[in-house]
Amino acid sequence: MEPPMEPSGGEQEPGAVRLLDLPWEDVLLPHVLNRVPLRQLLRLQRVSRAFRALVQLHLAGLRRFDAAQVGPQIPRAALTRLLRDAEGLQELVLAPCHEWLSDEDLVPVLSRNPQLRSVALAGCGQLSRRVLGALAEGCPRLQRLSLAHCDWVDGLALRGLADRCPVLEELDLTACRQLKDEAIVYLAQRRGAGLRSLSLAVNANVGDAAVQELARNCPQLEHLDLTGCLRVGSDGVRTLAEYCPALRSLRVRHCHHVAEPSLSRLRKRGVDIDVEPPLHQALVLLQDMAGFAPFVNLQV
Repeated sequence: MEPPMEPSGGEQEPGAVRLLDLPWEDVLLPHVLNRVPLRQLLRLQRVSRAFRALVQLHLAGLRRFDAAQVGPQIPRAALTRLLRDAEGLQELVLAPCHEWLSDEDLVPVLSRNPQLRSVALAGCGQLSRRVLGALAEGCPRLQRLSLAHCDWVDGLALRGLADRCPVLEELDLTACRQLKDEAIVYLAQRRGAGLRSLSLAVNANVGDAAVQELARNCPQLEHLDLTGCLRVGSDGVRTLAEYCPALRSLRVRHCHHVAEPSLSRLRKRGVDIDVEPPLHQALVLLQDMAGFAPFVNLQV
C-alpha cells in the first residue's frame, strides 16, 4: 500500500527520508508498529491523517488483542476504534473492560473474527448468553475460553458451547454459580474427549456426579480445579485417579469431603495437589508450636 500524500509541515532536507516514506507493508507494519504498545498507537493516530491510516491498517491485521496493554480502564470509545477493522484476531482478552462491556460491544467483534482460538472474558458481568451463542455459531476454531466470575453463564449457555465448539480444550468456569451437575455432565459427554484443562472452582452446586462423568469422558484431562466445590468428595477423586491417566494437577483446597486416601493414588503418580498430606501438615504445625524443631524431618 502506498502512503497517502500529505504536506510535511516544513522544509525537508535533501536526501532525508521521513518515517512514512518507508514501505508500509514491508517495513513499518511488520518491523515497527508490531513493537509499539497499543496505548501509544492510540496517541499516534492523532498525529496526522497519514499516521491514522497507518495505524488503522496495522490494527486491521492484529492477531492478538489484550485490552490490558491499553490500560487498566480502557474506555468504550477506545475499544471501538481499536477493533472496528480487525478481522483476523486469534486471541482476544477483554477482562479490563469488565465494568461496561456489553453484548452490543462484543458480538460484532466476534462475528468479524471467525478465526478466534482464545477468548478471555473473566469478570465481564454485563454480558449475556447471546455472546456464547455468537462464539458457538461463528468461532468454530475456539480452543480456550475464560468465563471466570461470569454469573450469567447458565446450563443452557454451556450446552450451546458444548454442541458447537468441536476443538475446545481449555475452559475456565470459576465462580459460574448457576452451573449444576447436569450442565457439567452434558459438557463432559459432548466435549470431554478433547478437554485438557477445566476450572469449576468456587461452585457449591458441583458435586461428585459431575466429577465422575468428567473422569469417565475426559481421558486427556491434565488440569482440574475444584477449589471450594463443597459437594465434591472422595468418590469423585477416586474416579479421577482411575480414569484420568494424563492428569497433572488437581486443586481441591476447601473441598472438606475429600479425604487423603482418595488423593494418595494420585500423589504416587506425581500429580500436583494443592493440599498437603496430613502428616506433613502435622509436622509443620509442630514446628510452629515449638518455634524450632531441628529433630523433625519434613521429608518423612
